[in-house]
Amino acid sequence: MTPDTPEGTPSPGQPAVKARRFSVSLVWIVPIVAVLIGISLVVNNLMGQGPTIEVVFKTGQGLEANKTAVKYRNVVIGQVTTVDLSEDQKSVTATIKLVKQAENFTRTDSKFWVERARIGASGISGIDTLLSGDFIGADAGQAKERSKNFIGLETPPPITYGEPGKRFILHTDDLGSLGVGSPVYYRKIPVGQVVSYGLEADGNRVKLEVFVHAPNDAFVTENTRFWNVSGVDLNVGADGFNLRTESLSAMLVGGIAFRAPDYSPEDQPAEQDKNFELFDNRQTALAPPSGKAQYLQLRFDQSLRGLKVGAPVEFLGIEFGRVVSINLDFDVQQRIFPVIVGIVVYPQRLGQAHTKMLKVLNHDPDDEKSAVRMINTFVDNGLRAQARSGNLLTGQLYISLDFYPKAEKVAFDAEARPVRIPTIPGSLQQLQEQFQALVEKVNALPIDRIANNLDRNLVELHKGLQQVNTKTLPGVQGTLQELSKTLQSANSTLADDSPQREKISQTMDELNRMSRSLRELSDYLSRHPESLLLGRPKGASADSPSP
Repeated sequence: MTPDTPEGTPSPGQPAVKARRFSVSLVWIVPIVAVLIGISLVVNNLMGQGPTIEVVFKTGQGLEANKTAVKYRNVVIGQVTTVDLSEDQKSVTATIKLVKQAENFTRTDSKFWVERARIGASGISGIDTLLSGDFIGADAGQAKERSKNFIGLETPPPITYGEPGKRFILHTDDLGSLGVGSPVYYRKIPVGQVVSYGLEADGNRVKLEVFVHAPNDAFVTENTRFWNVSGVDLNVGADGFNLRTESLSAMLVGGIAFRAPDYSPEDQPAEQDKNFELFDNRQTALAPPSGKAQYLQLRFDQSLRGLKVGAPVEFLGIEFGRVVSINLDFDVQQRIFPVIVGIVVYPQRLGQAHTKMLKVLNHDPDDEKSAVRMINTFVDNGLRAQARSGNLLTGQLYISLDFYPKAEKVAFDAEARPVRIPTIPGSLQQLQEQFQALVEKVNALPIDRIANNLDRNLVELHKGLQQVNTKTLPGVQGTLQELSKTLQSANSTLADDSPQREKISQTMDELNRMSRSLRELSDYLSRHPESLLLGRPKGASADSPSP
């Protein structure tokens, strides 16, 4: 290239190079923008969609595709898209599309149920669905794991996870009339309810879960006692009838009450899910600590009708145990059928007396041999068991342990297990024996001979009274009348102011009184001939009517 050659001019002998320019037509700009907008809408829609889950219900009642809503706290969080029958035709699967904000409802412990109008023992619920239609209620769980498949509940849960309060676990021998929704009372005020129940792993007991609403959950302390208040608590004991009920609702659907004993002033609030024992009644729940149990055995050679398992065992009037078994035995030597009663006692319930006894006797409650020696000492001093009547109306019996210094000495078997306490006849049997002894003494009397002698004496007495009435008394009365006439004649002949006349008047008055007394005596003896033998009753008069 020469300097004179203009720039861009091809050199001689070289081909010319043409420059290319790319240009886009305005026609393509609109479709490109539309595609970009569509892609962004699709991405935003995909990012804004909530999860899709499946919930299995037993029936499809109240479920409609693209119509039934899913609500939490009355806010729509999803909708049912399809309702399909399962392959085995035993259930219905509802596909639910949740909103983005409802991702927490995919936790494995989330709950779903069909909310509809219900009438039950615990009340009426779901009244608003009569106008708005059925919907699916939901409760978000607390687990960290996620799931897309759930089993729907047939009834709404009594307590949701968002409710403030605490849950506690109770253990009891049987459920009784309790159920989900049964109220929980504190000082007769409803503060919670039963939320679930079921058998324990070994099947021997029942486990209940109760929920106590805040702020009343603070009253559940470490030493709180729970007891069953279902129905009516009617107690018939030695002190008569005792009727107790918590409320009308507890009578119908059952209930649980709780309270801390008065002897625990420094108690602390219990933690969530703490385990408690559910007692049968208030008295048992609030009783002082029982301490170590001591099993004893009693033998009675008498009928124990009215003694039941659970009957109280008392020591000097203080209840400190109960009857746990009643069995009939056979004595080979005496050919009789004794009754063997098993009892369990709690010496710690004797309180201060038990504490002093341990100190004075230097006794170790955990040493079995020491306990047997102490019981042997008590038996030697007259400790005996007796079945007593606790209520004459019902015939209920209870076991009483007491000291009888005059009781017959018995041999104590220190090797027997359980330890056997000697017994004495019951109070009713003693009364029957005394009455039988009285009857035997009466039967031993010569009643026939006494009756014959008394009959002969009464016949002779009757004859004597007839003779007195027919012969003696009329003669005496005639003599008195003649004497009265004589005195009257003498009185008329004497002067009015003479001393002799005054004396004769006095004599006549005495004769009249004597005559009247003889008539009264005759009348009384005719009505009461037995008075000649027994004498006149105290306070009886001669003219008193015959009984």
